[in-house]
Amino acid sequence: MSLKSHLEKIQRKLREGAFTSEASVSQGILLPTLNELGWPVFDTSIVSPEFTVENRRVDYALCHPKNKPAIFIEVKNVGLSDGADRQLFEYAFHTGVPMAILTDGQEWSFYLPGEQGRYDERRVYKIDCLERSITEIEERLVRYLNYQRVASGDALRAARDDYRNVSRHRIIAANIPKAWVMILKEQDAALLDLLAEKVEDLCGFKPDLDVCGEFLSDQVSFRAESPVVQGTGGRNKGKTSEDVKPGQKHPENSKPRPRKMQPISWELDGEKLTSRSARQVMTTLFERLAEKDDTFLERFASRKHGRKRRYLARNKYELYPGRSDLAEKNAVEIAQGWWLGTNYSKRNVQEIIDLALEVTDPALRRKIKVSVI
Repeated sequence: MSLKSHLEKIQRKLREGAFTSEASVSQGILLPTLNELGWPVFDTSIVSPEFTVENRRVDYALCHPKNKPAIFIEVKNVGLSDGADRQLFEYAFHTGVPMAILTDGQEWSFYLPGEQGRYDERRVYKIDCLERSITEIEERLVRYLNYQRVASGDALRAARDDYRNVSRHRIIAANIPKAWVMILKEQDAALLDLLAEKVEDLCGFKPDLDVCGEFLSDQVSFRAESPVVQGTGGRNKGKTSEDVKPGQKHPENSKPRPRKMQPISWELDGEKLTSRSARQVMTTLFERLAEKDDTFLERFASRKHGRKRRYLARNKYELYPGRSDLAEKNAVEIAQGWWLGTNYSKRNVQEIIDLALEVTDPALRRKIKVSVI
């Protein structure tokens, strides 16, 4: 009988409720499956039942070489495997066995006990013989449990590769929300542009980038005030509008705060200046610094700028790669052959100003007092 035919037979009997005890699972599912996978099931030096670990016993030890366990298998009655992984891990830890399998005949869980994490995080793969396709079940059993692959070490290497992939995906999933919050906090100019343009697409009016920045700040504040709660179905879900407390803003319902356009006062080398906007402060500062120090622009241009854009460039189209329309509209020539981008929120403008002050001569820097936020 082929492995595929054997698995189809097991599926049919599982649906019929034919396996009513651990012994029937062992005799009717596990051992015939091992036999189909090439294991010499009648050689107890290789397929060792009731393997002793100190004063305890593991249901089966699959050995290679003889009498040296490579895999531990613990068998439970159908539907009763929950919680048995702890016992199985203890067995594996005592002997340094690299792979462990917990099965009730219907479900097969493959573990690497020596890896990091909780018990469930060290599970490489779980097969449900009534939920997965015969093809997938066959592929996984061969991948992790074929006798020749276990003997050659290929099975363990494959399991470790799969574990690393699962672990990597778990780490990525855990860090995506953190990365999103950081993106919202940093208010990258490209994100602000994208948001502003989408608003314009929807209503025909393009918001100021400061309005977009305030909206993103509200998103960060709401996330900080609204911890993730346990939703239905065991999945973590964020709070819905019904969960928002009276007086607490929901980001979807919040409206941009009215903006008061007040002049900004600042100082440069003893001179008191007033500008209409943060962008004008930035533009004027760059013009004045370039006049006072003919190496300032070169030194500023040599610094690392934004993720996707440069703040200052010889060619205005380098300020907005792939967006000549933004370059035409927002690039300002602050000195002969030097262009500065201005399509930024106040937060971005302050970051650019701070970077400019870092490359300014210390004696002059001490004479500059400027803040736009």
